[in-house]
Amino acid sequence: MKVQDLMTTSPAGCTLTNSLADAGMMMWHHDCGILPVVAEGGKVVGLITDRDICMAGVLTGRNLANIAVEDVVSQKVFACRTDDDVRTALKTMKENRVRRLPVVDELGLLQGILSLNDLVLTAEEAKDKKTPKVSYADVITAYKSICQHQLPLQAKAADA
Repeated sequence: MKVQDLMTTSPAGCTLTNSLADAGMMMWHHDCGILPVVAEGGKVVGLITDRDICMAGVLTGRNLANIAVEDVVSQKVFACRTDDDVRTALKTMKENRVRRLPVVDELGLLQGILSLNDLVLTAEEAKDKKTPKVSYADVITAYKSICQHQLPLQAKAADA
């Protein structure tokens, strides 16, 4: 099964100059927890999550309307392509501990979003020695890796 068979097409996105309040409202209206951040022409240059918005507000004490997406955007983008096998995308999620991947073309232009939810809703139980396109085991193994706790902050600080 290919990513294009499961992905959400035409996802909402924002730009670096949008405010966090704008991004939050886009998430609310589109019922999502992540937005690809796109440059002119549609190239994905980062991602912003609802958690990023919340933490920016709490940690800075500023009004979200006065904070630009570019101030908090995660510029490390793990992505997949429309013609990738869903197991390849699931492996990317697992290895990088992310729940959602922007789907991009060869130029990095946004084509869609693939979420762990998409994969969960497609997963099936293996029956009669027949391997499903996405198995429960595939999804659970990836989810366990994604959810694994990082070292406590105190341990990280001691190592620095």
